[in-house]
Amino acid sequence: PEREDITIYGILSALSDPIRLEIVRRLAEQSEQCPFDFLAMGSKQNLTHHFKVLREAGLIKARYEGRNKIIWLRRDLIDDVFPGLLDGLLKAVAASQTGRT
Repeated sequence: PEREDITIYGILSALSDPIRLEIVRRLAEQSEQCPFDFLAMGSKQNLTHHFKVLREAGLIKARYEGRNKIIWLRRDLIDDVFPGLLDGLLKAVAASQTGRT
């Protein structure tokens, strides 16, 4: 979606699923990845659904390089529209994984 179509409700809804939140966390650590890099997290069909939800919320974009699909987090756009949102969410996820609040 375009910038004006991205909403906080869409982003939070997309990130309410732990698998999608983990996908975003991993994309935040490494700028671009192939969807196959995530196969350990679930089936291809399940991951396709999660990528679609994230794409429709405006969190990720994709492009093809030959036969390979590359996805990345739209970090600059999300930070511009909702400053601090991704940093806050990712920090909370990291803290919950280490047992801190």
